[in-house]
Amino acid sequence: MDRRQFIKISAFTGSSATLASCGNPEYHLIRFVPEDRIVPGTAVWRPSICPLCPAGCGVIARVMDGEVEVLRNGQLGLTRMGLAKKLEGNPDHPINQGKLCTRGQAAAEITYHPDRVGHPLKRAGTRGDGKFEEISWEQALGELVAKLDALAAANDQNKLAILLRPERGLRGELIRQFATRFGAPVPLTYEFFDDDVLRRANALSFGNHQLPTFDLAESRYLLSFGADFLGTWNSPVAQNIGYGEMRQGRPGSRGKFVQVEYRMSQTGANADEWVPVKPGMEGVLALGIAQVIMKSGSRRAGDAGPAGMLIDGWAGGLAEYTAQEVSKRTGVPAARLERLAKEFSEQKPAVAMIAGAAVAQTNGLFNALAVNALNALMGSVGTPGGVFFMQGGAQEDIAGGPRSANATARSLNDRQPLQEELRDAQVLLIDGANPVYAAPRAWKVRETLTQLPYIVSFGNFIDETSALVDLILPDHSFLESWVQSMPESGAKTAIVSMAAPVMQPLHETRATGDVILDVARRLRKPLELPWKTFEEMVKAGPSPAAAKRVPDRAKPQEKAARRPLPGGEARKFAEPQFNGDANEYGFHFLPYPSQALLDGSLAHLPLLQELPDPMSSAVWSSWAEINMQTAERLGIRQGDWLEITSSQGTIRVPAFPSPGIAPDVVAMPTGQGHENFTRYATGRGANPISILAPVVESETGALAWAATRVKITRVADADGTLVLFAGSLRDYPPEHPHR
Repeated sequence: MDRRQFIKISAFTGSSATLASCGNPEYHLIRFVPEDRIVPGTAVWRPSICPLCPAGCGVIARVMDGEVEVLRNGQLGLTRMGLAKKLEGNPDHPINQGKLCTRGQAAAEITYHPDRVGHPLKRAGTRGDGKFEEISWEQALGELVAKLDALAAANDQNKLAILLRPERGLRGELIRQFATRFGAPVPLTYEFFDDDVLRRANALSFGNHQLPTFDLAESRYLLSFGADFLGTWNSPVAQNIGYGEMRQGRPGSRGKFVQVEYRMSQTGANADEWVPVKPGMEGVLALGIAQVIMKSGSRRAGDAGPAGMLIDGWAGGLAEYTAQEVSKRTGVPAARLERLAKEFSEQKPAVAMIAGAAVAQTNGLFNALAVNALNALMGSVGTPGGVFFMQGGAQEDIAGGPRSANATARSLNDRQPLQEELRDAQVLLIDGANPVYAAPRAWKVRETLTQLPYIVSFGNFIDETSALVDLILPDHSFLESWVQSMPESGAKTAIVSMAAPVMQPLHETRATGDVILDVARRLRKPLELPWKTFEEMVKAGPSPAAAKRVPDRAKPQEKAARRPLPGGEARKFAEPQFNGDANEYGFHFLPYPSQALLDGSLAHLPLLQELPDPMSSAVWSSWAEINMQTAERLGIRQGDWLEITSSQGTIRVPAFPSPGIAPDVVAMPTGQGHENFTRYATGRGANPISILAPVVESETGALAWAATRVKITRVADADGTLVLFAGSLRDYPPEHPHR
């Protein structure tokens, strides 16, 4: 094993033992002077912030003295230093209050990963073959500065493109200011499971272009339309805490939870009542519930304010959405709908939420507006037990909004696809995004990047996208850096978190914030950024413009009423559109975020690969969920190989018959199917994103990732590829009945 790629935390006290355990005599280990003053055997707890999702949970790292291989000035050697051994939730943090999800527990593996990039790398072969050579930081920065100076000399500053994963902290603000002062366009963002549609709906309904915070602890009735709020969506840890209070925090009063979806999620498995619905009809069901409530006289149409007026027919009491008519469209029996409406209106405070596949249809915005109107009708916005919006959390104020900062000021349906926005770039900087893996193959992102003259990545792992770049400037891990977070939701008041490095860097990496500031100073025409280091920026806090914002304490309904929002006309229901003729492609295809790997960005962490999926118990695997009765009709058994074919391509994956999925739906977790993403993820499973059709939501232009139809074919018997921790859903298969 190449010792430059292998980090070994050792209990040995002598270098000879360590040398004997490593097999490459090319490098001679030397012993460096210890870099920390930590008492051996004594733990020190240091705060940090989990980087694995946007929730911004606070963590504390257990740091103890240990021996580790490090790189210093190009020399490989041993030193004793404080090493982060364990992560726990920070009990003083207002978002997660001492709790931490499994993904957060695994975050320490980023720092110690054997395939982490430890030096600047320059492409050594043809683009895409993954061959790089190590270079010095001086050479790497010189190359990047020369490319940027050449753009400026040709007056082509607008040919610099920056692509980020959505970033709400000061890191994103720094990159945005760099782009602005250089003369480049606003940075683009890309994330497969983005929430652009829901943010747009909240801007139209309530004047807040952001994700909501739910006061679950005070709610007595929760109606969720497709939101996996206990697993992968929004701020899961904060929502789990609130949900626990809702269910058990009030002696003698246990809140009820109803989940509406067509594939049972981890969240749905916790519900008191699970309601299957036809894909794309969630908004119709929400309006059917609202119609029953208004018809009963318990609430009036005017109670919903501007949010209700965004729905065509609202002022007239939604006459087209009777229980019988809604039942025909949604598949939910009329009697059940009427009962749910009665419960929702009587068990106050009640709140509804929507996310996931429900807003990933071609009519996703309508579905979200319908649920918003239902909440407004019930007076559940800005009141205890309802929906809140964190002050200062609007996406338009933060780098990393929907593609560009001005996208919230207008309808988004005229924005170009990602590959078109990148096509004319001469220099592309990439930070955190992996669109080659996480975008439909039909977008041809790989082909677009291959044609760009010069690409730089700030990633600390080589993935499908960074394998195509010319230069890699590896970032510190979050435990080695100053970190800062301004979460969008998860609390009723604005939260700003910051933390110093937990430990010294293991490799010759540099914090991306410091690299951006260094490049800004080195340019022939230096950019006048007000900080010398990212540490200085973090300690100074948010930008003066953000700091001077006066919190608006008016209720969201009042703000929406006085804010003239674009696109505020009433929306009529439009049938969801699906790619693929239903006669040929008989199944709806649902890619959903993996509980462990999310959208695939965490697939390189072995602890998460080993984590059993809560619904299937599968580990280290891909699988396709199919209804049990459908599987029996087609002669498909657990583990049998299926071909799943859309109009865009075919993937092969083992079958997993499940009772918690609609008969005409095939579902797959995202996360596997990487072509290049460390030893733990490369070549493992299949990527469901690759066969999605490039269908978009009709108004926002967001990818409608739940709008593809597929056909399935059984092609081979089970061969053990599907690894289940629990073995099977059935204790005793029917052919071997238990006696």
